[in-house]
Amino acid sequence: MTDLMKIDRLLRRPQFLAAAKGVSQARGAVVVQQLDRADGDPTVRLGFTATRKIGGAVIRNRAKRRLREAARMLTPLHGRAGCDYVFIARMGTADRDWDRLLDDVKSALTRLATPRAASDMGDRAASTARVAPDPRPADQDR
Repeated sequence: MTDLMKIDRLLRRPQFLAAAKGVSQARGAVVVQQLDRADGDPTVRLGFTATRKIGGAVIRNRAKRRLREAARMLTPLHGRAGCDYVFIARMGTADRDWDRLLDDVKSALTRLATPRAASDMGDRAASTARVAPDPRPADQDR
């Protein structure tokens, strides 16, 4: 990507809920959700969240600050234009080594940026699906 990528913030709940319907990747101390808006706007929008499960307000704020900085550094390099990203802090986000946190965010963004082939998913689904034989005789009208 280029350094000229325009980045905005997700601020409203419906924006976060829409991103949750997209694809996601969990890596180490972060979960990244991605929604391709397909509206022709090349702007990337970022949102950050941390639940109370990971700690009190101080811990949640520290985790979100670290995710914001990691996203600021890596999204222009590994993100896709026209997508919304939500970064969700996990239990170890606030305490994780900075280099490992950057690796987590980078690997999640690169995995989301390279879509899996539909034939790959279809082959796996077809190999696991079992078709039950029709119990009716072949000469019977259907």
